[in-house]
Amino acid sequence: MTTKLLMAAVAASLISLTALSGCASHPTNAQIGTAAGAVVGGVVGSSVSGGSTLGTVGGAAAGAVIGHELGKKR
Repeated sequence: MTTKLLMAAVAASLISLTALSGCASHPTNAQIGTAAGAVVGGVVGSSVSGGSTLGTVGGAAAGAVIGHELGKKR
């Protein structure tokens, strides 16, 4: 279980970093917040739901929205 959670966190981090590195300019705080929120939300959603896909995706989506809103305010 712990290994699965760690692998999910590493995969989500790599995907986020790849997406952010494709930006032509420096990412905004909202973009950074969105990516970080999606990663954290996905990890939390996966651990709370016992590793279900729906829990992971739902957590990532909720985390992305929250991270985006927090990033806009800075």
